Amino acid sequence: MTGEPVRWPDEVEEVIRDDLAAAAAYLTPAGGAVVTAVGTVGIHRREAGEVGFTTSLGFPKKLERIITDPHVTLAYHSREHGFSTSPAFVLVQGRASVDLTPSRERFEATAPLAERFIGPVVRGPVWDRLLREYYYERVLVDITAQRVVAWPDLSAAGDPQVYGAQWPGVAAPQAPPKNGTGPRVDVVRAAARIAGLPHRLLAYRGADGFPVAVPVELAGHDAAGLRLVVPPGLLPPGGRRAGLLAHAYRPQLIGLSTRSFTGWLEVTGDGTAVYAPHTSKGFVAPPRKKLLLVSNGLFAKYGMWQARRQGTAERLERLAAEKAGARPDPELPSRAG
Repeated sequence: MTGEPVRWPDEVEEVIRDDLAAAAAYLTPAGGAVVTAVGTVGIHRREAGEVGFTTSLGFPKKLERIITDPHVTLAYHSREHGFSTSPAFVLVQGRASVDLTPSRERFEATAPLAERFIGPVVRGPVWDRLLREYYYERVLVDITAQRVVAWPDLSAAGDPQVYGAQWPGVAAPQAPPKNGTGPRVDVVRAAARIAGLPHRLLAYRGADGFPVAVPVELAGHDAAGLRLVVPPGLLPPGGRRAGLLAHAYRPQLIGLSTRSFTGWLEVTGDGTAVYAPHTSKGFVAPPRKKLLLVSNGLFAKYGMWQARRQGTAERLERLAAEKAGARPDPELPSRAG
């Protein structure tokens, strides 16, 4: 490796710069993947080969997993309510660093990006107090790209262009969990919950340890699980742990609706993919902006209260310090243009 940042072309830059939202995928200790929706609002530094997003200390498990294993992927999978008109599906795989205590100046620097997508910051004595934690007591996740992959359309069909590290081989199947691979939540209910959510992605651990997130369609369900349709070549054969996300959002990220799963994916030799959900969680946010801001403000305050009460920041800082002293991963494959 040369140590130089991954370079991506203007057509990929348009997607990263102009998309409102993306899907973030990270790994679990058992070798699975979790995929969740994030508002990227164009956060990136092209010259440094970095992309990023913000989150909250109110989600300590996600942060703990990212700090423990910093292989993180952002999937730019939707052009809705952003500024890009590109048809491409873009995957950025890289190593994440978590800024647990970003400076006020750094947040102020991202304000123009956020306002471009979600409108002016609401000000006033009451709003300032309500939204202080939501706006300024957040965590920044920076991802230094190791590989950027662009498919010609949002279904991820066709031949992709790869920038940075070469695409690895096919991921080997994983050992089944001790409690079995079958569904552990109601499959009929799971299918109903995601049927009306237009954006769906599946994530799994790739051959070189980076999560792979791909768009999927729901083709039906039965006792074995959810039947998924994916373009050929995107899912490796065999069984493995995987995460599934379905979500929807309106302009300025108002009216969010999301449902995420962890579970077991089984892909046969002919490409048939069945997903057995093991866990399920989700939420629906208010469709009105002021009501959404009140909800976000109260949720952020509660999350920060919990984080302070449980010593979350201190625990994560200790974990980050321990990981910083760990031996680095083996070198990735050589870069391809």
